[in-house]
Amino acid sequence: MRPGTWTTASVARMAFDVSHLRSRFPALARTVAGRPAVYMDGPAGTQVPRSVIDAVSGALVTASSNVGGSFAASLDSAAVVERARRAAADLVGGSQDEIVFGPNMTTLTFAFSRALARQWGPGDRIVVSRLDHDANVTPWVRAAAERGAEVVFADIDTADVTLDLGHLASVVDERTRLVAVTGASNAFGSLVDISRVSEIAHASGAICFVDAVHLAPHRRIDVEAMGCDLVVCSAYKFYGPHVGILWGRYDLLDSVDAFKVRPAPSAPPGRFETGTPSFALLAGVEAAVDHLASVGEGSDRRTRLDDAYEAVVEHERQLGRRFLDGLPSTVRLWGRPDMTGRVATFAVEVAGRTASEVAAVLGERGIFVWDGHYYAVEPMGRLGLLDSGGLVRIGFVQTTTEHEVDRLLEELATL
Repeated sequence: MRPGTWTTASVARMAFDVSHLRSRFPALARTVAGRPAVYMDGPAGTQVPRSVIDAVSGALVTASSNVGGSFAASLDSAAVVERARRAAADLVGGSQDEIVFGPNMTTLTFAFSRALARQWGPGDRIVVSRLDHDANVTPWVRAAAERGAEVVFADIDTADVTLDLGHLASVVDERTRLVAVTGASNAFGSLVDISRVSEIAHASGAICFVDAVHLAPHRRIDVEAMGCDLVVCSAYKFYGPHVGILWGRYDLLDSVDAFKVRPAPSAPPGRFETGTPSFALLAGVEAAVDHLASVGEGSDRRTRLDDAYEAVVEHERQLGRRFLDGLPSTVRLWGRPDMTGRVATFAVEVAGRTASEVAAVLGERGIFVWDGHYYAVEPMGRLGLLDSGGLVRIGFVQTTTEHEVDRLLEELATL
């Protein structure tokens, strides 16, 4: 067996079959009080299939040396990195030399914001949004403050918790250097028209930075169609290990002076990757992308990913409709009332109960959901929900079943 063959999932394509998919995930065998656990905490991180677990454990054995050596173990590690870059490029688009790996999205964004901000100064404007996770807000706010640049927030429509593109366009002007937005709200599931945001940013000569962490598990990312300049996501949100991924236009990556040690590569993407990466986790990135692709059909991985996401989108849309149609009258939904313009992530409150109480009761009954603000500080604050403890967040993914949705609805009705 050639070194590294354990990293590629070799699962035959079948019609979208939730039961078959679930059989790949060891964590889904968990029980609570004698009943199957229901994982509806996908927005905070998904479980991983056996293929990813095997890829990581296999790389701990084979790819155990640093890159740059002229011996087999080092060459194996280099091959793991190269394959992971190819897989990440297939996932988001672009080429493998435009893929930067890091510990997580937040760390990558902080590092890149500091590097990019060296080009800013007084009189420059940075635009962030009130829909975003704080990892796409505070890094830019801090970097702008250090350079004396102005920060302006694009507002949301509080009626359906979507980004107000009209307001965004009104605050982007010729002084704007960066527009940072989310692809999908990690709290309310709202989708953002990234191609339109890119047009607005580029019309003023600004860079468009997209947080696609919550978008990646639910929608096909195509950086060319989106027209943006930089995209970040996290593998642990799409059935992989804890690795951050940044894609950037090569010419942009090449123009930014990275903070790095002198012996580190001087060209992208290596100039932005500080220190030795976790080769085992990078093997898991490839396996996670292969898992996603295995749901689809096609002659190559990108084509299979196209097909797979179409099936996943339809599956999650059906689950979302089932959930929304069955919501008890005592439950209030915040955000879009149907599955148009959103992913299957829902923020709700139950009459007479705090979010933490609801999450605790559901947890005792084997249904895993989140409560609070989930780092979505800006939208929660804009809606006046921070002081009251936030909301209950429910998220469906490709392994969620109709039976699980019905069980959740039954439990919510008892509250």
